[in-house]
Amino acid sequence: MLNPHLWPDTARLEAGQLWVGGVALPALAEAYATPLYIIDEVTLRGAMRAYRHALARHYPAPSRVHYASKALLNIAVAQVAQQEGLGLDLVSAAELLVARRAGVDMTSIHLHGNAKSDAELHRALDWGVGAVVVDNLDELERLIALSAGHPQPQPVLLRVAPDIAAHTHAHIATGAADAKFGFPLAALPVAIERILAAPGLHLRGLHAHIGSQIFELGQLAATVQVLVAALAQIRAQYGVTLEELSPGGGLGVPYTDAMPATDIDGYAQALAAATQQACAAHNFPLPLLTVEPGRSIIARAGVALYRVVARKFAADGRLLYLHVDGGMADNIRPALYAARYTALLANRADAPPTAPVSVAGRYCESGDILLRDAPLPAAQLGDVLAVAGAGAYTLSMASTYNMSPRPALLLLNAGQVQVIQRRETEEDLLARDLPLAATETPQSR
Repeated sequence: MLNPHLWPDTARLEAGQLWVGGVALPALAEAYATPLYIIDEVTLRGAMRAYRHALARHYPAPSRVHYASKALLNIAVAQVAQQEGLGLDLVSAAELLVARRAGVDMTSIHLHGNAKSDAELHRALDWGVGAVVVDNLDELERLIALSAGHPQPQPVLLRVAPDIAAHTHAHIATGAADAKFGFPLAALPVAIERILAAPGLHLRGLHAHIGSQIFELGQLAATVQVLVAALAQIRAQYGVTLEELSPGGGLGVPYTDAMPATDIDGYAQALAAATQQACAAHNFPLPLLTVEPGRSIIARAGVALYRVVARKFAADGRLLYLHVDGGMADNIRPALYAARYTALLANRADAPPTAPVSVAGRYCESGDILLRDAPLPAAQLGDVLAVAGAGAYTLSMASTYNMSPRPALLLLNAGQVQVIQRRETEEDLLARDLPLAATETPQSR
């Protein structure tokens, strides 16, 4: 049986094979080679709609959903997000370019980042992004200078470090007062005064993001309370009523049976209730509530496919490792912070598991282990391994380590297959390399 909280909505087993989007995945591995990533369009669109509908159901004032594109971004995914009525959160000039080539309305974009370059700020200003999320005073001073003389003031949000420690891995916790992101609460007055005095900027609201893989909704509600209290203090001190509140994203997703299911409706209900309660307590009008989910939109829509190319046995005959043709270059998460996954053999999905086995990637690092002690059948060479929950923070963080081309990405829907990112080639890898200049070598002197 497939756990519906881990696999795409359209995933099913038929004649021992794993199917997604009306397509048998072993056939895709054969046709497009491995490593290979697929996205189930039904699951992707369904999660986007679930967020919009849940907020509309639970929050009586305007709300907006922005897809946190760092989870996975390309032109096709940006187009899907726009078709489903979502804005985008972006963090680089190239991501802005992807959005523009996808035809995304620039006013629906927030530009994030703690170290934005002048070139990125210039592009945001020139292309009219909906908001620049200002992270620190140095960035603010540069943005004030760059925005001077622009015909329309640039809307900005201030990122707040609310001093809330999310119960998640340290590498993806971002809400502490000493985190690399955001203004400590005590530093807000200086930033606000500078913005209010800058004719090229318009202060629209406050933003915070305390981390990723969060299942305890009380931490998110506490973040809302901190932000609303800050909005009320700004109104009292400066006579300005800011119109937008963004408590970030970060809703957790399960990668194994032992993890709780993603609860989008519960998330929206908790944020909506916390916002209404805090605004009532401070006699503050309900702001535009903007949420920024990424992982919980696209993780479950994605499946990664690998081919078993070798095995390693212990002296007593026990199978220790399955070696596959991908690994940490296309999915750094297990090596980076011990992320765990669920997998099965896509071509023999009905075979019962035997003794646990680890799945090792092909890269020259001892830490390149995709799965540890996974309950898999006795695999044979050529079997196709399918890894669930592979849509987020895999290809977006992929590298070309060991000069390995990055995988292709397919979008599946009702038996139709569309390549939305082609496989990288060796020529792509070498395109930036330049040979030594034709000069006399030291040995020939």
